[in-house]
Amino acid sequence: MDLYEYQARQLLEKEDIPIPAALYARSSHEVAQAVESIGLPCVIKGQVKIGHRGQAGGVLLADTLDDAILDSEKILPMTIHGHKVNGVLVTEAKNIIHEYYVSISLDRASRDYDVLATVHGGTEVEDIAHNHPEDVKRLHINPLEDFDLEAATTMAKEIGFYHADVDQAAEILLKMWKVFKETDATLVEINPLAKIGNPDDESSKRLCALDAKISLDNNAAFRHPEWSEFIDAQNADPLEARAQKHGLHYVRLDGQVGVIGNGAGLVMSSLDAVAGAGEPSAASSLAIKPANFLDIGGGASADVMAESLDIVASDPHVSSILINVYGGLTSCKTVAQGILGAVESNGLTNPLVVRFDGNEATEGLQLLANANNPHIHVSDTMEDAAASAVSVAREWNGASDSTASTTERN
Repeated sequence: MDLYEYQARQLLEKEDIPIPAALYARSSHEVAQAVESIGLPCVIKGQVKIGHRGQAGGVLLADTLDDAILDSEKILPMTIHGHKVNGVLVTEAKNIIHEYYVSISLDRASRDYDVLATVHGGTEVEDIAHNHPEDVKRLHINPLEDFDLEAATTMAKEIGFYHADVDQAAEILLKMWKVFKETDATLVEINPLAKIGNPDDESSKRLCALDAKISLDNNAAFRHPEWSEFIDAQNADPLEARAQKHGLHYVRLDGQVGVIGNGAGLVMSSLDAVAGAGEPSAASSLAIKPANFLDIGGGASADVMAESLDIVASDPHVSSILINVYGGLTSCKTVAQGILGAVESNGLTNPLVVRFDGNEATEGLQLLANANNPHIHVSDTMEDAAASAVSVAREWNGASDSTASTTERN
């Protein structure tokens, strides 16, 4: 379960992590009341469960009450990358001296927890890792161990908190760890964690969490009845709701390559492979990213595969679909039957890139070959499949730039 920023702030506030004063508002009238309480200047931030709000015009600085009201009236009706804005957060503006990125996440690939931090905050961590890999610091925490003050202090020193108090940074990292553990989160991210204050007054400088993103593990919901207050049925993603009804683990992202696999680790690895293959290069400046996470689980039937494929293809931003299955309990032959059934019954035209290995992989691949469908491509490895899916997505997007929008194509 992904939280809105205003909800994530509640969890940070419970652990006394410094945050700016802010009020959530659903109308311009409530915005006016919030401004009277918060003061000016203030920032009007559209509440969506996705990044790149600022680039889309969903975050605006207001110097006057009239500006704040007008800004909110621009943002409230917006849909950002397919996500309808669910209110705005009116937050006090801060004088930023420097921005950092810090996060704690569950790493399914290495089966541990990751503390990730960099001095380059305020942008997407993928961009930071690509442009400044030497400045990204990572600490792996064994699930049987703990993240203590010594480790937090060491991490704070390695990050390089310019003009910031290392002890304060370590304290915030420890409090983030407490939020992560006690809420059964899969991600606690502060971006930016900013050094604020008067540049000429050392006593005024302090660290403050200006934005936060938290994802909670739905599998732990039975331990947290209080999560009911975070459920937003009105603005629930329709594809995520549909997948949930069928017992599928689906998370919508903002890329162009749909990803389907069996097992969370394999799907996460597939996402990483797509992200790596999709980075801008000399050959193409167009960045291609995963459009979703969808785990069909073990022993999936042909009907489950067909439903999964239809859900992913229903996202208008999806250009190609990567299906990566390692057959154990799941039969690759059964998955192939589901793919062909979905293509035939739903008339899917999205290019599909399939990689099979394990239980009845040969039989599954033979079924796909016999179908002789030009939209279905087969790769031998996950890396080749990811590269092929990215290449097809680039062609699909590039060829359509002058003829149709992404939404119109599907």
